Amino acid sequence: MARLALKHVHQFRDRHGKLRHYFRRGTAKAIPLPGLVGSEEFMAAYQAALTTHVVNSEVGADRTLPGTIDALVVAYYKTVEWANLRRTTHKTRKPFIERFRVANGKRQVKTLQRDNIEKMMATIPNLHARRGWLKAIRPLLQSAVPSLIAVNPAEGIKHLKSPKTKGHHSWTDEEIQQYRDYWKVGTQQRLVFEFALEAVSRRCEVVRLGPQHVKDGWIKIERAKGSRDVDILLTPELEAAIEAMPKAQMVYAVTSYGKPWSIDGLGNEFAKWATLAGLPKQCRLHGLKKGGLRRDAESGLTAHELMAKSGHRTLSQIQVYTEEVDRKKLAETGHKKRIKNNELANLATPHLQTNTKKGGK
Repeated sequence: MARLALKHVHQFRDRHGKLRHYFRRGTAKAIPLPGLVGSEEFMAAYQAALTTHVVNSEVGADRTLPGTIDALVVAYYKTVEWANLRRTTHKTRKPFIERFRVANGKRQVKTLQRDNIEKMMATIPNLHARRGWLKAIRPLLQSAVPSLIAVNPAEGIKHLKSPKTKGHHSWTDEEIQQYRDYWKVGTQQRLVFEFALEAVSRRCEVVRLGPQHVKDGWIKIERAKGSRDVDILLTPELEAAIEAMPKAQMVYAVTSYGKPWSIDGLGNEFAKWATLAGLPKQCRLHGLKKGGLRRDAESGLTAHELMAKSGHRTLSQIQVYTEEVDRKKLAETGHKKRIKNNELANLATPHLQTNTKKGGK
């Protein structure tokens, strides 16, 4: 039986052999979805279930004992600190918190000591998972201060440093051209590509962009992850990709059902688009941001000009994104800029001429 791509939708055959579908999220009651998959009736019911059906995050809350880790987790999910975290942070941290809760739920929070936390971390073999665990558990335990414990036992434990890597692959000029040759202007695949490359945007920014953000040749982008919001001029490539698409939706990038992409959904789908274009596995959506900033740097943009476009707040952040710049090309660009500046300076400086007569003394 084929698996549905829609989130939380399941299917089964009833005793008459008819294929039926229902919406179920977590432990909540299933909701039947009428009509054929993708029909207006089906999608209306799905959207209603998706937007109004809320999972009870406090299942079993009435059975938790005061002062336990179980009770602490239930209370933490109600805090302002948890509510203010991004949805992607919830998705990353909640599995760590829930595993910690399953293993230690009945334990009294006041019995936790620093060495307990360190021993728990030592059982996690993967370095990245260990770092993620600490980032999730430390604020959870901080929420118990001072009501349940005087000092956070996870405080003071240093974050483990990950081995240095180059991070996401920065697209080369050849890879950029190969993708453009395969996905033409007028396709959703090309539009998403140009947003990521020309507007140096993350996937969480691309999924929000719509006609309301574009005006008089400028695009306003609400940057994520602590970067500043920016207003940047549309490049010819991005403008052409936008103009070739319908503008009826509130967002430009939509699924085959006409609905906005989720952040993970767009990332996964873009990987398929790049593969269809014959590109290697290393060519992924976030690498286009690096490729775009690399090209801008090679074109002669200064570090501060790059920051004005990307929204980064520090020069060190820009350096991470432009490490793979072609230094020979950059040197050539700088040389040409210096010559041009010298020529402009010479034109602006009047030449002094002596007004002497022939044969004069």
